[in-house]
Amino acid sequence: MAFPEEVLAGEEKLVLHLHPHWKAAVRPGFLVLLAVVVTAVAWVMLPGDDGGHIAFAVVAAIMLYQGVRYGVAPLVVWRCTHYVLTDERILLQDGVIARERRDLPLNRVNDHVVSQSPLDRLFGSGTLRVDSIGEQAAILNSVPRAQQVQTLLYELIEQDRLRHPEDDEDDAGDEPAIPVQRKGFFRRRAAG
Repeated sequence: MAFPEEVLAGEEKLVLHLHPHWKAAVRPGFLVLLAVVVTAVAWVMLPGDDGGHIAFAVVAAIMLYQGVRYGVAPLVVWRCTHYVLTDERILLQDGVIARERRDLPLNRVNDHVVSQSPLDRLFGSGTLRVDSIGEQAAILNSVPRAQQVQTLLYELIEQDRLRHPEDDEDDAGDEPAIPVQRKGFFRRRAAG
């Protein structure tokens, strides 16, 4: 499923569109295959009388449930998960029927960290955690080519800062605001 271009702003350019790494689809795919094999073995091994047909129907129903629940559903979720980098923001979209999309502007990104298990290193994937101002974080699980994506994200953030230098000047010159004392009913009373 392609990412819809209409969610991008007018001048925004799509830089990278990814799905989670294919290794995330191996286990569900194996479980679908296993359910089909168990159903085929039950078809061959169970007798052809009425008791055999009932037993096969029970095995087939269980395997259908297991195959859909633990195989097909995770495969569809994997396919409907989008990680998108543009020249202005990071978009995370997931969901099959009900969709959730999360936007993280590049000028709000504080930190980005890649973590990789030994298996992730073998496949070149990893988990990319992007922290932003305001204690928000976006976690991209099973990102293919995780280190290259992190480098690209760094370059996009630097290009965004060069394109919008006024954002950095506003943040750098600000001193912590002194709270204004409220008057009237909501005024703090001195302890005493």
